[in-house]
Amino acid sequence: MARFEAAVHDFIAFHPSGGSSPDALYELGLLYALGRDVRTDLVQAHKWLNVAALRGNLAARRMRAEISEDMSRSDLMKAQRLAREWLTTH
Repeated sequence: MARFEAAVHDFIAFHPSGGSSPDALYELGLLYALGRDVRTDLVQAHKWLNVAALRGNLAARRMRAEISEDMSRSDLMKAQRLAREWLTTH
C-alpha cells in the first residue's frame, strides 16, 4: 500500500499542474488501470478517470466506460463514492 501512496504523491507533486488538470487526472487513472508503477486497481482507476471525465477529458470518459465492464457493481459504487469524496475536498 505504501508503494501506491508514494507513486500517487510523486505523480501529483511532480506533475506541472499539481496533478489536478483533467489530463493529469486521466494519466493517474491510466496508471491504475494499466498497472504502471502501481498495482492494477480498477476502483482507483475508475475514480481518477471519473474525476477527469467530469472535468472535461473525453478520453477519460471512454476509458472509464471500458474498465467499468470489468468491475462489479459494488466496486463501481465504491469508485463513484471515492470520486465524490475527492471532488468535495478539491
